[in-house]
Amino acid sequence: MSDKPSRRELMRPVQLLGLAFASAVFAGVVTLVTMGFFQARVPGQSAHALVIGGIAAGITFIAVLVIVSLLLLAVDPAQVSKTVDRPVLLPREESADAAGTTPPAAPTSGDTPPQR
Repeated sequence: MSDKPSRRELMRPVQLLGLAFASAVFAGVVTLVTMGFFQARVPGQSAHALVIGGIAAGITFIAVLVIVSLLLLAVDPAQVSKTVDRPVLLPREESADAAGTTPPAAPTSGDTPPQR
């Protein structure tokens, strides 16, 4: 068996669905609270608030599920346990300069005299 974690081990489907469901419940409850569902009842207003809350919860569930799944695809399972010893956002050349070690510079066309 290999030491590299698989994508499935990085985030199991139950955890992914649980995160999306928790986010959807939160969005639904926030929508219900802002629409006054838990306050004095006006006929017809509670049904309207439930419909809008359900729509908000459904959209949130799908959006979180898709976004987290796409972010999970961007992770290389082999790179999860690898330690990073350089700045992540800088290119490799600039990170070597920032660390104080300069890689040998390749000669450019301006460094060599023209040949005749």
